Amino acid sequence: MRRASPSLGFPWAPPTAGRVGRKRSWVAPRVASVAVRIPDPMLQQLALRFVRIGPQIFVHEGARRALERRFQVAYRGPVQLAVTDNRRRMVSHCRKRGVLQVRVHMMFLGASDRIAEALVKWVVNGDEESSVAVGRYIDENTHRIRASEPPSGPLRERGSHHDLKAILDEVNAKYFDGAIGDVHITWGRRVLPRNKRRTTIKLGSYSAVQRLIRIHPVLDNAWVPRYFVSYIVYHELLHHLIPAVRSSGRMLLHSSEFGDREREFRHYARAIAWEEKHIERLLRARPAA
Repeated sequence: MRRASPSLGFPWAPPTAGRVGRKRSWVAPRVASVAVRIPDPMLQQLALRFVRIGPQIFVHEGARRALERRFQVAYRGPVQLAVTDNRRRMVSHCRKRGVLQVRVHMMFLGASDRIAEALVKWVVNGDEESSVAVGRYIDENTHRIRASEPPSGPLRERGSHHDLKAILDEVNAKYFDGAIGDVHITWGRRVLPRNKRRTTIKLGSYSAVQRLIRIHPVLDNAWVPRYFVSYIVYHELLHHLIPAVRSSGRMLLHSSEFGDREREFRHYARAIAWEEKHIERLLRARPAA
């Protein structure tokens, strides 16, 4: 989030034996709700049935089989590997009648050899170091997990002076090659300041659960330049892509990587200077009618 005072990040639980998952409040950016299953080139594509309430996921069969063979070599026995698009449980496994049954999130089909090997070592041998590597990989790929909730309430994208959807599309195209296609945006609620003077203001926030950016309505004023609104939108999009990191026992929402990426915004220095100059006005401002 972008605010006038320090903000806190989302905590992340370490992997536990038997499964790696995530709590609902930690879920971040999502994969497409519908993907395509691609069988081996020599095989005819067959229609697959899925539970109606869940997303349809299709998996590259060659990648799935390659990962399954890794498990078979390490386990030295029969393995059944299923690929999921779960929101919370990224890896689970059990042994039934000598068969190792493994369920992994589809993010692992695109993992490097190092991560694939760590996944196999952790599942088959319970290797703790490999467990940490798998957990870190999940942290870095939370943008490939589906949103667990739809946005609550109607989205208000067009304001009196700024069109957030147009700004989001512009920032997405310019800085992310249009690759972000699953993030929503809306103006926050128009809450008038109370008699007590406001001392901080949250100009933007990002809900990983809903994949939703909220922009404070005080920015929908004629005296707020478009480049500054664009900077706030860019800042929140970075939260969609860059996970919080643990440092000295604390979770940092704005890591060094985040700071480096943030400074890539074309008008970064200009936006920071504008905010410092107008922070008092922002604290006193009312949302546009």
